[in-house]
Amino acid sequence: MHVAILHNLVSPDDSAADRDVLVQAEVVARALEGLGHTWETVPCTLDLAALHTRLEWDRPEVVFNLVESLGGADWLAPLVPALLDTLGISYTGSPTEALLLTNHKVLTKQWLCQAGLPTPRWIGPDRQQAGPSPAHVQEPPFQPNSPYMLKAVCEHASFGLDEECVVRAEDAASLRAAVARHACRIGRACFAERFVEGREFNLAILAADHGPKVLPPAEIDFSAFPPGKPRIVGRRAKWEEASFEFVNTPRHFDFPPQDEPLLDRLCRLAEDCWRLFGLAGYARVDFRVDGQGQPWILEINANPCLSPDAGFAAALARAGISVGQAVAGILQDAGNTDLGRQGSTRLGREQPTVTPRHGEPHGSQGWSFRDEVTPADRQLVRTIVESTGFFHPREVEIAVELVDERLQKGPASGYHFLFAEREGAVHGYACYGLIGCTQASYDLYWLVVEGSTRGQGLGRLLLAEAEERIRRLGGQRVYAETSNRPHYAPTRRFYERSGYLLEALLKDFYAPGDDKAIYVKVF
Repeated sequence: MHVAILHNLVSPDDSAADRDVLVQAEVVARALEGLGHTWETVPCTLDLAALHTRLEWDRPEVVFNLVESLGGADWLAPLVPALLDTLGISYTGSPTEALLLTNHKVLTKQWLCQAGLPTPRWIGPDRQQAGPSPAHVQEPPFQPNSPYMLKAVCEHASFGLDEECVVRAEDAASLRAAVARHACRIGRACFAERFVEGREFNLAILAADHGPKVLPPAEIDFSAFPPGKPRIVGRRAKWEEASFEFVNTPRHFDFPPQDEPLLDRLCRLAEDCWRLFGLAGYARVDFRVDGQGQPWILEINANPCLSPDAGFAAALARAGISVGQAVAGILQDAGNTDLGRQGSTRLGREQPTVTPRHGEPHGSQGWSFRDEVTPADRQLVRTIVESTGFFHPREVEIAVELVDERLQKGPASGYHFLFAEREGAVHGYACYGLIGCTQASYDLYWLVVEGSTRGQGLGRLLLAEAEERIRRLGGQRVYAETSNRPHYAPTRRFYERSGYLLEALLKDFYAPGDDKAIYVKVF
């Protein structure tokens, strides 16, 4: 499988928090190599038109989405999966809708309240900064003289967060003024969340065959903090390796027996968050637990850090899951959830999980094949070929003529057809046959996937099934021909990634400047 690793463009002058995405891309690339996949990294900017063009040309079978921000704004990161949705390209992790909601911390809290899940009280931001919210969700009341934490609405990695962000105010107006000052200081919309004085937990979640798998809970150890110092994991604790906070906020996974009921409840709440927001692939939920043992959901990270020193990697190690196994599971979930992304929202719904058979591309389940040809297939073939936008009207007619030949002469026509169906609908087909005057060489005349189904792995599945049937017929070589024009570059890459070698290039075969590329695969 060929995977495009998408990440936000960073420069050497960017912060350690921003440059960390390059570390994650390297981790994923090494894991993909170990799994036998090919990969390429694609830095992303706000030039979505350029990204659209590149993806159309490259047409990766799946995208590993590591994009955390665009143009320096985390709030814009969901634009990339939205583009992938439009192109019909499978991608890892949570869908666009879930990323939009969980990237906006106040919207996340409103959804949690609506679902009856515990989250600390908050105030702000100004409505002009926040955007619309559900009319039936009321902003919780202010609690005078209680500690509040000032936080950015749409930023990750503890952006702008330090111990000075823990404030107290006598009234709501004073707290709103503090929120406004902090927003001016960091240049982002902010809000104030009631600061829960107590323990802090991180729960990593990984998609599994039968639903989300919550990995071993981790607790942040603040025991070295002196009295009066706010116990938070802020910017220094995450990114300044020489700081007191970085050195003295280790995580641990060992708990006494009396914590088991609390840990069970945290796991159930993490699963509730997964289902409520329609998360996929992998995620992390952060909690604080107050002195009475009440857990409070702070944030939901639908695209958590995969760096070796981050909490997700530590939870994987504790669970005995290698990074390669985790990446394989994330890729599998991309295929399982991809079909549910197009044209419908997945929020609040569990998705069925299906395990592909060995050797099949992810997302291939539910397909069946037939080789009988019926009169109705004339129009099916016409519709499928036309839907791609690749072929001229005369080429479409040639595709239909092969169906006619098969209908009139049966197997004696030399044309074999293979139709891919799901739920009674045909979404792609292949046509192949023995090359005249040869003993075991077959020509792959047509391999076409209906336009709206492209990018879901059906092409590879059709090709593999056609090759298997050619083997059964005694075939030893398969030839595939296509144009060498730039418009057909995705087709050529498809064959190359499927084990086909360029055997010949016939200059000006179709027209001046339009060469024929002949590929071959030997069994």
